[in-house]
Amino acid sequence: MARELTLMAVHAHPDDEVLGTGGLFARCAEEGIRTVLVTCTNGEQGDAPGGLKPGQPGHDGDAVARLRLDELRASVAHLGIEHLELLGYRDSGMAGWDANGDPESFANVPLDVSSGRLAELIERYRPQVLVTYDENGGYGHPDHIQAHRIAVAATEATGIPDKLYYTAVPRSWVKEMFAMMRAAGIPMEDELPDDFGIPDEQITSVVDASAYVERKVKALRAHESQGENIFMLDLPDEMQNRILGAESFVRKHSRVAGAPDHETDLFAGLR
Repeated sequence: MARELTLMAVHAHPDDEVLGTGGLFARCAEEGIRTVLVTCTNGEQGDAPGGLKPGQPGHDGDAVARLRLDELRASVAHLGIEHLELLGYRDSGMAGWDANGDPESFANVPLDVSSGRLAELIERYRPQVLVTYDENGGYGHPDHIQAHRIAVAATEATGIPDKLYYTAVPRSWVKEMFAMMRAAGIPMEDELPDDFGIPDEQITSVVDASAYVERKVKALRAHESQGENIFMLDLPDEMQNRILGAESFVRKHSRVAGAPDHETDLFAGLR
């Protein structure tokens, strides 16, 4: 009996599911592919109501987690994600934050423990395609790096996913976005280094998400408690469409014969 086509994405925090994989999720759901989102932490180190930051008086990490998980469920509904699996680990915070030292933070959980739990989910859902972050977690966040580690370890341990992908931001796209923002007079606190993003020649797969931009915007707005950190919500529609209308990936593993070198469909060769 053929396995049901299944996509699984492993993300670190509530809201991470939208930018890099929101269109992929929505597209797969419309195509009848089973969709599974694994969220590793509860987001305790996010902003509290009123924009309170971790460590500031009144910031209650447990209350923030409850709020963010409610927001996550609303986002999942907008994107049409069928299955949400929560590993429930504590948010480790950005590199250098006090939460890094909490032994219960996700980044400090023994790899065999956390990857073993993910392996159980892979055994249950048996995804052909698994998506996570690259070795640097995209931008160095400890929880993103740990999500990468457990996804790779669980993929290797189970041998189930046929294809493994890392989310990616093409370097040319970053330069284009900053040029558009400067031309529109949008203030930017810092210039990104020239080497930010993935060299374009390393991108193997680009998924057209233009039909799902509206859903992605709704999903982002569902995470309203973190709105201060989601700058694209304040951008003009044209720029939102450009930023959110395509999702890029690097294919790191495939045992699918005939999968093209450059894909527009992560399930190429599997249908």
